[in-house]
Amino acid sequence: MHIDLPEKRYYSIGEVAEAFQVKTSLLRFWEKEFEQIQPKKKQSGTRKYTQENIKTIQYIHHLVKEKGMTLEGAKKQLTLKPNDTKKENILSKLESIKDSLEKLKIKL
Repeated sequence: MHIDLPEKRYYSIGEVAEAFQVKTSLLRFWEKEFEQIQPKKKQSGTRKYTQENIKTIQYIHHLVKEKGMTLEGAKKQLTLKPNDTKKENILSKLESIKDSLEKLKIKL
């Protein structure tokens, strides 16, 4: 899934939810389930997601929503995930190519 977010340092929960086409409650739930998602919180409790958070959410979204994994399966997959972001970058590039091809197909 290609997400359409502008380049910023921090994103609000609403922006992230809209980009992934999910409800904000799902993001809050995933925060509790996946320790890898730790957005910064202001004193008022407002969440601010970083690029690293977005990449993790994108990977979780891919595993759970697109591949149909259970939360437990996604948790195991995240622990197996290497620290470098090679797989994420490849996945992101492939998704981008897929989106481009689908747009071309629609135009034809």
